[in-house]
Amino acid sequence: MSLRRNALIALGLVIAVPAVWIGWSAWSLRAEISGREDAVIADSGEHPAAFDAAAMETLPDPVRRYFKFAFPDGPPLDISSVEVEMSGEFRRPLMENFEPTTARQVASTRKPDLVFSADTPIYGPVWAIAYDIFVDGEMEMGAKLLSTLRVVDEKGTPELNRISLRRWLLESPAWPMALLPGGPVRWEPIDDNHARAVISAYGLQSSMVVTFRDDGGISALDAEEDGDLETPYHGSGEYTERSDYRLVDGVRVPMSFMIARAAEGEIHPFWSSRITSIRFLRN
Repeated sequence: MSLRRNALIALGLVIAVPAVWIGWSAWSLRAEISGREDAVIADSGEHPAAFDAAAMETLPDPVRRYFKFAFPDGPPLDISSVEVEMSGEFRRPLMENFEPTTARQVASTRKPDLVFSADTPIYGPVWAIAYDIFVDGEMEMGAKLLSTLRVVDEKGTPELNRISLRRWLLESPAWPMALLPGGPVRWEPIDDNHARAVISAYGLQSSMVVTFRDDGGISALDAEEDGDLETPYHGSGEYTERSDYRLVDGVRVPMSFMIARAAEGEIHPFWSSRITSIRFLRN
């Protein structure tokens, strides 16, 4: 009996020790990400809203229609940041299969800072936490299997920082007050249904061509250069579609979206999702 009892204790330890380690690692990583989110929210609240009301009348026609559509009661300038919860299907870089994924994003509406994190299955019971952070012009990108084994660890380079700046722009239909004149985005006319959004911050610049629907909503954003489809990360992606607009706290937000890589005239979707919860923070 003693031998059997000792064997069961040993087996229990073999199972329990890794489980405790994984649990502690998951808690620690989540706490680190939450801390970065809190810092973005606090910093955003300390920056006054930049809004050039006079410039509204000089915007390209489709952009003026968009702001009337997005803000039926006028721009809410007291919104300083946003928390977004998402759920959908995600395709990892260089892979073909999509997996169910939940994600969370916290962004400033007054400067191009954001913290994105996601939980996604890898194989069977193995899952990963991935994160993408862009704050004060520097990006960090990482992923850990079971919250412990690091499989992606990318730090900022001039090109990755520029891509992350574009990421904030690509995501901005969920926080359209960030696109108002006077902030980091300026608008250039193209035609009745398109305009170019140019974002400048932290000594970096990027742009996307925005397609507008007849009712004024944004339907798509396109990067103006091909992506490198061989990288071990998706970065911002080069194309997004936005749909299913709903009025949330006085702001029309697209609750469904798809994000894709794009090159040589073809798009390669990697994140198809819905916003399950969105909360605007006011300051």
